[in-house]
Amino acid sequence: MRVGLYPGTFDPITLGHVDIIQRAAVLVDRLVIGIAINRDKQPLFTLDERVRMVQAECEGIAAKAGIEVLVHPFENLLIECARDVGASVIVRGLRAVTDFEYEFQMVGMNRALDASIETVFLMADARRQAIASKLVKEIARLGGDVSKFVTPLVEQALRARFA
Repeated sequence: MRVGLYPGTFDPITLGHVDIIQRAAVLVDRLVIGIAINRDKQPLFTLDERVRMVQAECEGIAAKAGIEVLVHPFENLLIECARDVGASVIVRGLRAVTDFEYEFQMVGMNRALDASIETVFLMADARRQAIASKLVKEIARLGGDVSKFVTPLVEQALRARFA
């Protein structure tokens, strides 16, 4: 069984994330969405809120792809999380060249830690390349329309948070 791990903070999950999840779901038999607990970041949504949003967004994707999609919070090294969930592949989304520079360094470090776990890059759909959770939160905080960047569920959560 091919198990893939798609890690991120998902604060909040965006249509860009959903696009990568949909495309990764056809590449593996089980997809684990690793929600990073990063004490250095100040997430807008709690871990439980992020888990619930990601689970809600992934239900339809799992059914359509005919695979199991699990949500797994983690606070350890990414490579250790991959081992914990039995992943042989780490899925990363790329939006721009600047993403590649960072991801290139991460791949090198992860391969040094465990060369048996491969990293696969999926380019963001052209319509989704500009979407970043940080920018979505800023737009929502300032009262802007985020409906082009997130699902209605997430849009509602953002509106409630900034009300």
